[in-house]
Order: sequence, then structure tokens, then C-alpha cells
Amino acid sequence: MNHRDYVAQREARDPAFREACERLRPQYEFRKALIGARLNAGLTQKQLAERMGTSQAAIARLEAGTRLPSVDTLHRLAVILGLDFTITPQELLGVRPHKAA
Repeated sequence: MNHRDYVAQREARDPAFREACERLRPQYEFRKALIGARLNAGLTQKQLAERMGTSQAAIARLEAGTRLPSVDTLHRLAVILGLDFTITPQELLGVRPHKAA
């Protein structure tokens, strides 16, 4: 069983797990898109870091999801990778907002 199948099965039987996945999905999709855009541009993490004036470790943290980017960082990534940068409210994407405890 691959990871995607495992997650789908666990989401089907565990509402709390499904809710956690829904909350984290935008971050996962961002990471996946960032890595894909960097690879499509033919850049290594180090090359992207050099163009952004940062370290390879900072790019690795963005791609791993251990650091959330600022709006300025998102804009610089978009310019360097030749992407359109748009912020869309989660409600328009069909994602339920996280309720504060």
C-alpha cells in the first residue's frame, strides 16, 4: 500500500484524521507546487537560494513545510520561478476554515 492509499483509507475511517488532513492540505499543496515549479525551472535548491539571496537550508525548510513563507518571500519565489502569485480565500477553494479553540 502506498502513502496516498494509506491516507485515503485512514481519512475514510477516522474523522479527526480527515479533519487534520483538510487543515493541512493547503500547506501540502503549496509545498508540492513549490517543488514542482523549482524543478520545472531546472533549478536546484542551492541555485534558487542564490537567486533569492538566501541559503539552501532556507529553501529546504520551505519545501519541507517547517517554515511558512512571508508574502515578500512568496512574491520573490513567483518572480524568480516565473509564476503568477495570487492569494485566494480558502472558502473559494472549498476548504473549511479552521475554528479557533
